[in-house]
Amino acid sequence: MRHFGHIAPQVRQRLFHQEPCTFTADSPARLLSAALGATLYSPATRPRLADDIVKQAGNGVVSMVLCLEDSIDDADVAEGEENLVGQFADLDARAGAELPLLFIRVRAPEQIPDLVRRLGASVRLLSGFVIPKFTEERGIPFLESLSSAEADSGRRLFAMPVLESPELLYRESRVDTLEGIARAVDKFRDRVLALRLGVTDFCSSYGLRRAPDMTAYDVQIVASVIADVVNMLGRADGTGFTVTGPVWEYFRVPERMFKPQLRQSPFLEVQAVELREKLIEHAMDGLLREISLDQANGLLGKTCIHPSHVLPVHALSVVSHEEFSDAQDILRPERGGGGVLRSAYTNKMNEVKPHRAWAERTLLRAEVFGVANEDVGFVELLAAGIPG
Repeated sequence: MRHFGHIAPQVRQRLFHQEPCTFTADSPARLLSAALGATLYSPATRPRLADDIVKQAGNGVVSMVLCLEDSIDDADVAEGEENLVGQFADLDARAGAELPLLFIRVRAPEQIPDLVRRLGASVRLLSGFVIPKFTEERGIPFLESLSSAEADSGRRLFAMPVLESPELLYRESRVDTLEGIARAVDKFRDRVLALRLGVTDFCSSYGLRRAPDMTAYDVQIVASVIADVVNMLGRADGTGFTVTGPVWEYFRVPERMFKPQLRQSPFLEVQAVELREKLIEHAMDGLLREISLDQANGLLGKTCIHPSHVLPVHALSVVSHEEFSDAQDILRPERGGGGVLRSAYTNKMNEVKPHRAWAERTLLRAEVFGVANEDVGFVELLAAGIPG
């Protein structure tokens, strides 16, 4: 699989200075954690789930979570488990079908070995499990169950803990909770692919819900948690993990209070005015702003609950030609001693030592999402990726 692999090769050649790399479920964890992109959630009870998965893979989705937790009723868990087993068998029988990375979101630790056993040979299609409401106390049993299931099945399985518990939100318990989470995920570092933020649960603790005109960063109590999670768990010194962005809940806006947040000029330049209007109609201007703020705050990838959100996440994850040029200059071997240099675009200062970690992360993102050609912006990437 590869990002933008669903568009024609000649279109990719026009868009990209460096095309996104190909990868598989067996690729190194460092690559996969950066490549998750827009992770699309789907209830595990969907009757045509196998067809949905194949369809979404054909539209550019590279990671999906099949949910047995909050997205389904408590009474439907057994049905959801049975459906998953059947749908995985269906997928396994489709020789040559292109599939995304598949994860199952469970409710209890004992579900992990039970599902792995029941999946049988089709477990080869599973990349891991999403662990809800993760804290040290609640999370360790899940991680131990995953390690045991991995050993029994012979299949590499990853965990993606979701950070969404009230203890993480409340100021008086936040630091202790984060320290406990750090201990737990460090102990199982080889099994933890990424940490996911559950902002909807954060908001629910205070009876809040952000409007489509606002991002998670406009809700100060949520923004403070994101900052602290990145501070303690997303460091670039080798101790950190990939932290993914929160879900965007909207896909159509009946009425808006504030002006749209998308400038007209980038769309006018490439004759894509109708695309801008469609994005605004479907609340995508808020989503695009939140994706940009995710990246500015150290997050990579995003939880998605609607297929229309996938392409914006991926389009804004592509590295610009200017970013790529700066990152390459900073990491040249002869720059190992540090120093300051003017960027090739002659519009900024690149300071070698302070910008080194940024440059390394940028080149990793360039590897999985590609580098846009010098004259290509996010509007062209959005327009090219929309299914015909």
